[in-house]
Amino acid sequence: MRMKPDSSRWRDPHAYAFVKDAAADVIAWEFLRRNPDYQRDFTASRTTKAMRELRKRWGLQFRRQA
Repeated sequence: MRMKPDSSRWRDPHAYAFVKDAAADVIAWEFLRRNPDYQRDFTASRTTKAMRELRKRWGLQFRRQA
């Protein structure tokens, strides 16, 4: 899965209206998912070990699925 930020609307204030009421974790995710280094690391994380390293490097914690 390759993540690509939508850079076409970065000047449109309506595209970021959600930030006004967003929780800190939502804002952090928006920042992180646009980071090219994170995108590269995420794309390279194909194994369980690589995913653990990704979480450690980027300080991520994932919720357990129900």
